[in-house]
Amino acid sequence: MADRPGGTSVTPPTGHTFAFTRSSDQDDLPHATKRYQYIHQGALIATYADSANRKMADHLRKFETMFTLTPQRMRMIVEAFKDALETGLAKRDQVVPMIPTYVFGWPTGKETGNYLAVDLGGTNLRVCLVTLQGDGKFEITQSKYRLSEEQKQDDGQLLFDFCAECLKAFIDLNIESGVIEKDAVLPLGFTFSYPCSQDKIDHGELIRWTKGFGAPNTEGHDVVAMFRKSLEKLSVPAEVVALTCDTTGTLIASHYVNPKTKIACIFGTGCNAAYMEYVRDIPKLSALNIDPNAEIAINCEWGAFDSFEHEHLPRTKYDLVIDETSNKPGEQAFEKLISGRYLGEILRLIICELIDEGVIFLGQNTYKVEIPYSFDTAFLSLMESDPTDELLMIIGIFTHFFALETTLAERQFFRALAKLVGRRAARLSACGIAAIVSKMGYLEEGCAVGADGSLYNKYPGFADRVHEGLQDIFGEKGRNIVTYHAEDGSGIGSAIVA
Repeated sequence: MADRPGGTSVTPPTGHTFAFTRSSDQDDLPHATKRYQYIHQGALIATYADSANRKMADHLRKFETMFTLTPQRMRMIVEAFKDALETGLAKRDQVVPMIPTYVFGWPTGKETGNYLAVDLGGTNLRVCLVTLQGDGKFEITQSKYRLSEEQKQDDGQLLFDFCAECLKAFIDLNIESGVIEKDAVLPLGFTFSYPCSQDKIDHGELIRWTKGFGAPNTEGHDVVAMFRKSLEKLSVPAEVVALTCDTTGTLIASHYVNPKTKIACIFGTGCNAAYMEYVRDIPKLSALNIDPNAEIAINCEWGAFDSFEHEHLPRTKYDLVIDETSNKPGEQAFEKLISGRYLGEILRLIICELIDEGVIFLGQNTYKVEIPYSFDTAFLSLMESDPTDELLMIIGIFTHFFALETTLAERQFFRALAKLVGRRAARLSACGIAAIVSKMGYLEEGCAVGADGSLYNKYPGFADRVHEGLQDIFGEKGRNIVTYHAEDGSGIGSAIVA
């Protein structure tokens, strides 16, 4: 979008560009004056502004108390988290299910060949052709297809039909360009980032949908069998040989490139972690007679931590509203506090409460901001990264998306709120990492944590706050645990596993 004279163009992390323009009458009249000159004149305006600012300051102190996690509280959460991980390894059908993936051992870095990967994520469907070249090197060609909200709630088989259609279009395109040989049937790694119970590598029954999906006739079914049915129906030349989640793929891909990697995490629309566990330490696998010294990748599905009982996580009244109005009340308690799907909604609920209390946006029509999930987490990211004294980016968000004018005091207040919500998410994320580090004894020698997802990659300061949280939990030794931007797990990792 071309910039207009005096305008500012903003590109949020989602990739959409929007612009806002400050006209000359806005420059002549500060927002607060312009807004209230029609209500009254002179001293009354100043008095109102002062009282509104005082109210905002009082509220900010309250929110700081509500959203701040002390090191002591974090250590308590870590201990409870460790217990949940152990319970999930010992028994089946636990809240944190600790799913054995039947991916045995680390990659060597010498894997080679052409493989397809399909990733059904929270927002997009992604199709990849990966050429593994050995020595930790690879090439990747990919296409993305947007999933509509209707598709997420439509019949499960129709969802897999859509996946098969997209894969067929991708293969046809690459056959035409000579990248894929005609009549070749390539092995396919299917990345399905929802909790599935697996008893072999090419099988997985969906335990429950997460990330806002609700497609009926899928939970309790083998998703590989459903996908194969769609591939067969459309005569797609691909063979599903492995089912992985994006987090397991991230673990394998990151270790392929950086052998110091011991843990992988996703902090995006949802949240999850994976790591390698010795079979001898997984009591629920004892009947299978697997070599006890073998290592197997565990898909934690840790977004469910503290679900149902809600004994350990510090939930605010806004978190309770999100939970109660979600399509899965009581479930995914950890995910609802830290994932990109919910952070914007937490801030929106606070804003709506302050509107009701007459603290902000007095005399303005606020219906747009009162629409659930209208406040994207990308907005928090933009608010925190606004480099201007006047916080022009925040002006742009509220004028462009919500037709609301803001005072400088309000903008500063909103940015402070965004920091509180974002910081809590990062510090809780650190608790999850710390639980695995502590359980596996990685603290002394240190380890690398491959992290991926929109929150980790795009939210300003998220990684720094995770590291700060790890040091608050472990002291100086927390510096031994280093997160870094992971390799593409749902593409490269899935191909390596395949």
